[in-house]
Amino acid sequence: MADINNVVLVGRLTRDAELKYTAGGQAVCKFSIAVNRRRKQGEQWVDEPNFFDIVLWGRQGETLNQYLVKGKQVGVEGELRQDRWEQDGQNRSRVEVVANNLQLLGSGAGNSTGTSSFGNRQESKETVDNDGDNFNDDIPF
Repeated sequence: MADINNVVLVGRLTRDAELKYTAGGQAVCKFSIAVNRRRKQGEQWVDEPNFFDIVLWGRQGETLNQYLVKGKQVGVEGELRQDRWEQDGQNRSRVEVVANNLQLLGSGAGNSTGTSSFGNRQESKETVDNDGDNFNDDIPF
């Protein structure tokens, strides 16, 4: 049986994305998202935030970097990668999500119309405003 390494997350950026280039000229866009997990604590529901580092390579990272601002909601599909190194004689590691697809969602801190990009496909979407009104979808039920 083959191993499976696939993750899908929807969350909000905790800071603006950073775009850098490798020595070979490859673009790498890095950012972090927070994903809340709701759980019951006693009689109340509480949100428990989880933070994930995301890496977006190549042209997609270059193109989307300007839209990846703190507070923007995004959907990320990718795989987990573990980075290992040694620092001061100590073995260190970090798990990141290497994004294969990214979708800009909602109005968040970005523009109010919500342009989305999934893979290399660009499309325009109508989104929910902050009150939850004016939602236009194509779901037939």
